[in-house]
Amino acid sequence: MFAFPSPQTVQQPPPPPFSKHLKCTAARGSCRPPPCSSASNHTISTSTATATSTSTSTADNNHVIQRLCKKGELKRALRVLSQEPDPTQRTYELLILSCARRNSLADALSVHRHLSENGFDQDPFLATKLINMYSELDAVENARKVFEETRVRTIYVWNSLFRALTLAGHGREVFDLYRRMNQVGIPSDRFTYTYVLKACVASECALSLLNKGREIHAQILRHGYGGHVHIMTTLVDMYARFGCVKCAGIVFGEMPEKNVVSWSAMIACYAKNGMSFEALELFREMMLKTHDLLPNSVTMVSVLQACAALAALEQGRLIHGYLLRRGLDSILPVISALVTMYARCGKLDRAQQVFDKMDERDVVSWNSLISGYGLHGFGERAIQVFKEMIISGISPSPISFVSVLGACSHAGLVEDGKMLFDSMVREHRIFPSVEHYACMVDLLGRANRLDEAVKVIEEMRIEPGPKVWGSLLGSCRIHCNVELAERASARLFELEPMNAGNYVLLADIYAEAKMWDEVRRVKKLLEARRLQKVPGRSWTEVKRKIHSFASVDELNPQIEQLHALLLNLSMEMKENGYVPQTEIVHYDLDLEEKERILLGHSEKLAVAFGLINSAKGETIRVTKNLRLCEDCHSVTKFISEYTKREILVRDVNRIHRFKDGTCSCGDYW
Repeated sequence: MFAFPSPQTVQQPPPPPFSKHLKCTAARGSCRPPPCSSASNHTISTSTATATSTSTSTADNNHVIQRLCKKGELKRALRVLSQEPDPTQRTYELLILSCARRNSLADALSVHRHLSENGFDQDPFLATKLINMYSELDAVENARKVFEETRVRTIYVWNSLFRALTLAGHGREVFDLYRRMNQVGIPSDRFTYTYVLKACVASECALSLLNKGREIHAQILRHGYGGHVHIMTTLVDMYARFGCVKCAGIVFGEMPEKNVVSWSAMIACYAKNGMSFEALELFREMMLKTHDLLPNSVTMVSVLQACAALAALEQGRLIHGYLLRRGLDSILPVISALVTMYARCGKLDRAQQVFDKMDERDVVSWNSLISGYGLHGFGERAIQVFKEMIISGISPSPISFVSVLGACSHAGLVEDGKMLFDSMVREHRIFPSVEHYACMVDLLGRANRLDEAVKVIEEMRIEPGPKVWGSLLGSCRIHCNVELAERASARLFELEPMNAGNYVLLADIYAEAKMWDEVRRVKKLLEARRLQKVPGRSWTEVKRKIHSFASVDELNPQIEQLHALLLNLSMEMKENGYVPQTEIVHYDLDLEEKERILLGHSEKLAVAFGLINSAKGETIRVTKNLRLCEDCHSVTKFISEYTKREILVRDVNRIHRFKDGTCSCGDYW
């Protein structure tokens, strides 16, 4: 790396500051002794021998330091370093790497100070290593300082800081620096684009950086990187994280080459953006088209998440068998996803078995089980598992508290939930986030302790945000509290003016209170803002195939048969006291037409399809993308009793297990 001046008489350029110690060596090497007496020759010989001995000693010391670093003996290496006058670049590199591995900021600062004193502070290679080291030690301010003090900044120096800032969540700062880099004429490479794309979603103000991401996308294409699989995969992931599924799909579809990471990114995009059916279809396509590519653990986690979202138990069982054959059943994230899949498909006993067989468990594994019990309404069991986790030595994470507080909410365990919430800071030094406050508002609101829920909001030390106000509005819907609903919706209309769900929920509350003028007013607001209610959609799995249903679905080939079955069941139910809850249909229609709309709800169609196409006595599993309406809840209870079938319906809140005319939620949902 260093250029040594030759022993010629031509004038040499000044050496870089970081090689000042080499300047002396070079000068000594270029000095030739003049003819002199034997005494002088003896002195020169002695000096030469001493210099050779010193050089050998230096080489030996550098070798010792490097060897100690490789063996993980950083402290001994530092002691030898203190006796070494001329450490090499390689020596400093290994010391820097050792400090990062040992997670020792104090030693890192010592090595940094030592190399600066030895003239290596302007070495771009070591500057890159220092920035990476400080990044791993969560000392991003030190990383910034190294960058600012480095005068010669190669693309590697820029990239290392981009990476450090991205990992630290400073996305906006990355873009400011990226602009500076372009201004000084440093061309981007594939790593630059990767880090800058990741910076788009690494900021708390991520949504405002979507346009920045689109700009980078254009630059990537303009500079000929459109065929680079790693960059394009990162681009897919960026769009996925912003919820731009269509854009991600276009990028994925146009990729000339795809690897397993590319396929995994697109499958994850679908799975995490509510398109689980598409995720499973893409996985199937991957398995059929890419015989040379095998899905990895990341792929399988997304596939299991999709199975869980659709309650596709048979598909999930097939995936479980595949994991066993591939030997992926020992990877923690995969097993945690398996626990979640079985729990969300209604097989809590199987989820517990998978959990019990785990050789090692992390907080994610425990969270999966806690969440599973909460989803089924077993709040006390969820709390017990939470306590077992702490006893086992695993510290709860913020998600642990979201899971256990949610379990308390579904089970109506208000006092337990309040104690757990209070323990967050007192016992675990976890400060509540918006999600935790939303859980508390939901917990109190469901229990009709709305005044306490409002007090929680008023005493928050952070901005409540849509999640908290949404929880309050949902509670007002359960208990038909118009006054509080208007207060919560007013804030939601400011925070989320384009979220149609908030308007629909308020209209539902007005309808229940028979305030029809207000219902019409809210509907006019929806129309004025050109908003549309999210259509109800349900899924059910029959004979390992997933079937999708939309409200008032006319495309299903069995639609007439489904309507006929539901109509017959409706007549039977009316004879037993069933009264259709037509007030939840907010259209100006006659009673008969409203009843027809109710019978066309997607979850009813899915249940009817399961009755017709599944074996007698087989459990019917249905997933709904919205909250289960009261009429569907009543109808499904009757169907479970009349047909002697167990029916599981999972909506956005919880799992309802219908059997013998009752529901596991106890009408508390």
